[in-house]
Amino acid sequence: MTSTLLVSRAWNRRELFLEFTKRTIAGRYSGAHLGVVWSFINPLLMLAVYTLAFREFLGMRWPNADTRGEFSLMIFCGMIVHSLLVECLTGSPTCIVNNTNLVKKVVFPLAILPVVTVASALFHAALSTLVLILFVYATQHTLHWTTLYLPLVYLPYSLFLCGLSWFLASLGVFVRDVAQISGVIGSMLMFLSPVFYPASSLKESYRGIIAYNPLTLIIEQTRSLALFGQSPDWRALGVYTLAALAAMMFGYWWFQRTRDGFADVL
Repeated sequence: MTSTLLVSRAWNRRELFLEFTKRTIAGRYSGAHLGVVWSFINPLLMLAVYTLAFREFLGMRWPNADTRGEFSLMIFCGMIVHSLLVECLTGSPTCIVNNTNLVKKVVFPLAILPVVTVASALFHAALSTLVLILFVYATQHTLHWTTLYLPLVYLPYSLFLCGLSWFLASLGVFVRDVAQISGVIGSMLMFLSPVFYPASSLKESYRGIIAYNPLTLIIEQTRSLALFGQSPDWRALGVYTLAALAAMMFGYWWFQRTRDGFADVL
């Protein structure tokens, strides 16, 4: 299936997609008095804990980041990118299993459900990015115009997450352990990605390996754009986009190829 046909199908089902996305986001805060405010509170609490643990307790320092605020911003950029992946890793394997009533409906486009998971994660990432921008202004007393490039950086990352979510959603139907494994992988990637350290601080041999981590480029680019005012690495992003498109097309192909067996398993 070509990417043009995939985009056409997505556009035709945009209203259904938006409705399910709204329900997913609202359902997450159902019954909570603070509602969506928790999307701001949770990352701030985790940021405070990590800053206290790694900077104050363990004495870690970041190159060219002398103050506690600068150190926190470096970590926060990594946390936003990592949390986006983790939300997709933990939500995708169960998005079909948790909607077995829709599997029986032949006319329902099941491929929407994994993308809804990605959209919900992007919503929370957008709120965290807003907090990041406010913190940058509070600590640096300025905002870099290169921050406007962030959506272009996150676009190929979103394509990759869609492909990953389609693949995991299908696999999670047939192998229920995938949900558990995905959570473990998400925790491992927090320390195997440059969340708490810059990729440049690693040995050359490790630096080459971590470059293949799908989070590395996005984290580094987020810091460059939002904190340092540097222009995007268009060449690296171009290569990343091609790889992300390939991952998206494979994930969708896998999902469509296996979806006929969902009803038999569920």
